Amino acid sequence: MSEIDTTKELETKSIKSLLWQYAVPAVASQVVTSVYNIVDSIFLGNSSDGKGTLYLAALAITFPLMNIIHAFGSLVGAGASARMSIVLGRKDIRWAEKILGNTVLLTFLFGFLFVTAGYLWMRPILLLFGASEDTINYACQYMNIVLPGMFLVTLTYNLTGLIRSTGYPMKAMWIMIGGAATNILLDFLFINVMNKGVIGAAWGTTISMALTTVVSVAHFLQPHSFIRFHSHIWAPKLYIFRNILAIGISPFSMNVAAFAVVAVLNRQLSTYGGDNAVAVYGVVNKAAGLIIMMFLGLCQGMQPIAGYNLGLGRNDRLKEVYLLTMKVCVSLGIIGMAVSMIFPATIIKCFNSEAAIVSVGVPALRYLMVFAPLIAFTIVNSQLFQSIDLPWIAIVTSLSRQVIFLIPISLILPGVLYRMNGDGVTGVWLSCTICDFLGAALSATLLFANRKVFRLGYQPPVRKPRKEARPKTNDD
Repeated sequence: MSEIDTTKELETKSIKSLLWQYAVPAVASQVVTSVYNIVDSIFLGNSSDGKGTLYLAALAITFPLMNIIHAFGSLVGAGASARMSIVLGRKDIRWAEKILGNTVLLTFLFGFLFVTAGYLWMRPILLLFGASEDTINYACQYMNIVLPGMFLVTLTYNLTGLIRSTGYPMKAMWIMIGGAATNILLDFLFINVMNKGVIGAAWGTTISMALTTVVSVAHFLQPHSFIRFHSHIWAPKLYIFRNILAIGISPFSMNVAAFAVVAVLNRQLSTYGGDNAVAVYGVVNKAAGLIIMMFLGLCQGMQPIAGYNLGLGRNDRLKEVYLLTMKVCVSLGIIGMAVSMIFPATIIKCFNSEAAIVSVGVPALRYLMVFAPLIAFTIVNSQLFQSIDLPWIAIVTSLSRQVIFLIPISLILPGVLYRMNGDGVTGVWLSCTICDFLGAALSATLLFANRKVFRLGYQPPVRKPRKEARPKTNDD
């Protein structure tokens, strides 16, 4: 397949058709990604050995560590995908190939660092995140196996992002769906049939991600892939590193913020509600995370269209795809809010049907999802600025909801409510609701201040190498 076949339509096809073409596979990939953790929780939470609540709490404790690992993946993957789209919009295939090679190099560098650090300091890190004497051993058993698998998750995420940006959105989707289907089958085998508990869940996730990694790498070895592995792409280029990391710093900051938020909320919930409250947060976080993954998937569909047309100078198409993405995401947010308000108990029981978990989980899910349309608004704005190479605006937008507002409020409000009526747990849930509103308000302000990006004639930063406008020779 030629270059023209896979990228020309980004400047000629209708925006509505393009968004569905790119967003549907991206949404499916994001939902499938969330399935990896959700499947583990469903199988473990309904385990026949009577330890379902402990398993759920142990998994919830591992989330911050897994979030920080994913953060380093998004630092490289999201930045590389956005730069790839912009460079392809400028019709520079050689530069795009160098982005591919340098993406793989950065992924291996960060992968080595986080796997090594994870094994060296796993137990104290998990204790810091709120693990109790009852859950620490299960959490360690899970992470001992999943930690190398998280590197494979990162590599697959980064490569499928580039597969999507180079014109193969459906292929990226099927790679992720295949991995999720494998994970479900292996979880059923290891947990339900062989009774391996958290160890079985960990092996199911790791093996399935190994298979998706092999398929993702194979794509860039095939002759029909017009962006593929060549000998000249493996030389480290500092300007490409800078370009990737400058854009990737926004999703990286958002994931680090998620890591910090989960750690803080787990400790607050452990203090005011014990292991049951921590287990509930693990459940509602996954349930709410499913619709957030849909928002992110739609934004991933928007990203190559926005980046390519920005590089091409078609700001009118940039504005059109942004408005359409916002409309769809906010509509999904309204649906997610309605379902969570009406059927919270049904959703919670999918993970664990114990009365104590359901009674705490029902109000928790409602607090976390009542402002889902505002969460959608904030996420789309953050992803827009990331896609058009305005990373610092994207950072402020993405961090506002989680760090600027949520962490301070969650450290103060639960204690206030506990002293007033003895209900510190509700203070944790209410903190999330308040920060969703404040984050959306700040996001709207930043969007208005940077509305120039939609005007005809606006030019993004070139981010060229120090000596040349673009790489043209083998030794550049």
